[in-house]
Amino acid sequence: MVLSSIIRTMGRSQLNSELLARLGRDRILHLNGISRLPKGLVASTLAQGENRPLFVVTATTEEASRHAAQLEAMGWQNVYFYPTTEASPYEPFDPETETTWGQLQVLADLILKAENPTNLKIAVVATERALQPHLPPVEAFKPYCLVLNKGMSATAKTLDRQLAQLGYERVPLVETEGQWSRRGDIVDVFPVASELPVRLEWFGDDLDQLREFDPATQRSLDKIPQLILTPTDFAPIILEQLGIAPEEWHQTGEEATSTRQGVRRLLGNAFSQPASILDYLPHNTLIAIDEPAQCAAHSQTWVQHAEESFHHSQSAFNQKPQNVLHRTFSAVLAEIDRRYWASLHLSELAEDTVKDSPHRPVNLASRPIPILPHQFAKLAETLREQIQNRYSTFLVSAQPSRSVALLQEHDCPAKFVPNPHDYPAIDKLQVQHTPTALKYSGLAELEGFILPTFRLVVVSDREFYGQHSLATPSYVRKRRRAASKQVDPNKLQPGDYVVHRNHGVGKFIKLESLTMNNETREYLAIQYADGILRIAADQFG
Repeated sequence: MVLSSIIRTMGRSQLNSELLARLGRDRILHLNGISRLPKGLVASTLAQGENRPLFVVTATTEEASRHAAQLEAMGWQNVYFYPTTEASPYEPFDPETETTWGQLQVLADLILKAENPTNLKIAVVATERALQPHLPPVEAFKPYCLVLNKGMSATAKTLDRQLAQLGYERVPLVETEGQWSRRGDIVDVFPVASELPVRLEWFGDDLDQLREFDPATQRSLDKIPQLILTPTDFAPIILEQLGIAPEEWHQTGEEATSTRQGVRRLLGNAFSQPASILDYLPHNTLIAIDEPAQCAAHSQTWVQHAEESFHHSQSAFNQKPQNVLHRTFSAVLAEIDRRYWASLHLSELAEDTVKDSPHRPVNLASRPIPILPHQFAKLAETLREQIQNRYSTFLVSAQPSRSVALLQEHDCPAKFVPNPHDYPAIDKLQVQHTPTALKYSGLAELEGFILPTFRLVVVSDREFYGQHSLATPSYVRKRRRAASKQVDPNKLQPGDYVVHRNHGVGKFIKLESLTMNNETREYLAIQYADGILRIAADQFG
């Protein structure tokens, strides 16, 4: 959320209003001359300005990972990284379990959030492969999202059948994901999208309690009000639609095992119109395509491979794939234009025209700040020049107090704001054209830039100290946070030590009420060596 104040500043600019007006009129907007971080900031500013979800499409998994890490700091309530595979959809084997479970988790959350339209401040990131038809339709997937609430009623036979239908394996003792067990009125299940397994305590046919438990010790932990279960894979949905009996799914033997592999290649046989992730997104979503030329090139190579694979595909359950599960990137763009509110095409290369498009691009003319590690005098001189041009200047650093002190030593006044949501203080500094330092110690790769069209300057630790992110851009599935692993603010005592994911170890001081922007919220005051950090209690965990 550190970058939300920058987005707020950009949202008040005249250019933002002009871009929104053009986007609403033309329904497509080409923006070029911007690098990765400004791309995310501009896309988030436009989407949040219209209170719309954001879907970012990239060419590779590595780029998707980088975008997802940056979007998590841009004020979105939830950021989902939807995993994809480079394999052909007609291969006689299934994608990796982590990929399938990650897809199921994102799809289930999108369906549940779509039922509550007021809670759609979400961003989704995926590669262009997610735009290919590789999913069952929404109407077919919904019945397989099982929601269990405290106090609901269900017979033991019904619950057992539902768990088997979702593909969970019945075992004597639950230890890993995808397993469940029953001991009288107690049912243990380990959802494929959760950090910890859950113990369902029934009183007759009524669900009396839901508790997380430790799979190593089997000890019950905190209570939870609700449990969301997704299938363990897509095979049950496809096979049921094909009319294949459940007893055939679980038959044993080498031949049966080989036929169960790669069932997703029969998706086109089961459904006349297989879905893509586009079908699961709200129709008011802003679609942002990062480097469309690269996405088109990657898609073309993959489609050629899929076409060859389709003609040599093997049968499963005595059926061969009949309908294709691939399409060209131009067909995908046509669907986006037909079904969604608007789309952004983002490119780093500045061009005057766009191929095969009547719309002229907008050159935002972003340029990088010279990387001058430990040459603070030159960096201070660069910032003073931009301050004289009355640009809004932000310092995003893991050690903001040190950065501010170094700039002040070289006649460049700056100030550190410990709370990135203290918008009145930040606005006051921006009116005074004082560089504002914000603390960020996440894993995103941040690079400083000058964005003259928005009159904005952002400086990172890369320009100050030559520091680079050591995280490898790749997909790591993020399970739903377990309640037992979150901190209850009401149980904290003054002097207790807490660990913040981005800021590290601090000492809890007190719980206080603050009013900002005519909104009163409870905040936890956390003492650090370089100041006090205030965190909204409803976001603390």
